[in-house]
Amino acid sequence: MNQIDGTALAHTLIGAAAAIVVTLGITCVVAKRIGRHNVIDVAWGLMFCGAAVAAFVGSSGHGDDLRRWLLLVLTVAWGLRLAIHIGVRSRGHGEDPRYAKLLEGKGELGIILIVYVLQGGIAFFVALPVMVGSLTHGSVGVLAYAGVLLWVVGIAFEAIGDRQLAAYKADPDRGPVMDRGLWGWTRHPNYFGDACVWVGLFLVAAEHWPGVLTILSPALMVYLLAFGSGKRVLERHMAERPGYRAYMDRTSGFFPLPPRR
Repeated sequence: MNQIDGTALAHTLIGAAAAIVVTLGITCVVAKRIGRHNVIDVAWGLMFCGAAVAAFVGSSGHGDDLRRWLLLVLTVAWGLRLAIHIGVRSRGHGEDPRYAKLLEGKGELGIILIVYVLQGGIAFFVALPVMVGSLTHGSVGVLAYAGVLLWVVGIAFEAIGDRQLAAYKADPDRGPVMDRGLWGWTRHPNYFGDACVWVGLFLVAAEHWPGVLTILSPALMVYLLAFGSGKRVLERHMAERPGYRAYMDRTSGFFPLPPRR
């Protein structure tokens, strides 16, 4: 049974936590300056980038080098793409109505706890496969390559879904609800893509012990996306739009399926 170095693991975890805290600190300062806390959505992807870099540095001299590079490149590519997309999309807009409603009546401490501390803790927990996997010994094999393939599927769903949604918004003759392309098969192609990405990263880490122990990390991410704050909160807001409830009746809520008649 392969073992990982306890000291290296401690350094990696501390380094990743520090990277996330620094990212959150900068984000909080920016949010106060521009007057909107939805900037945390840009920082979401950047927190994982910081954790992945810290894991790569902390695992130097430990673990399999190919796995270390895979986890670094795949995580940073996903995180940067997401941060850039959300940053461009939100530029020039005010506070997200969902954040305004969530934070209504909350004091400064409540806002910090809900927006920054909670999301930072979730990011650290979800990123555990990247940290542990970077220190895991044993060569890269079939399971890891399956994880890479699932990551590709996930990033494709995110990128294609985002592009299709942007084209819909730019169309002056668009209908009341986006139901074209991937959006006709799942109401949330970007959330489904996120889930594939993080299950894929887990598979890369889980090929050798003790990476498999981080299974609760992708489980949490999938739960939040499919049943928790992701899909549930967004659809509560979107349900007010004309035609959206009919769209919900004919379109899968998460896993892509042919549209129902």
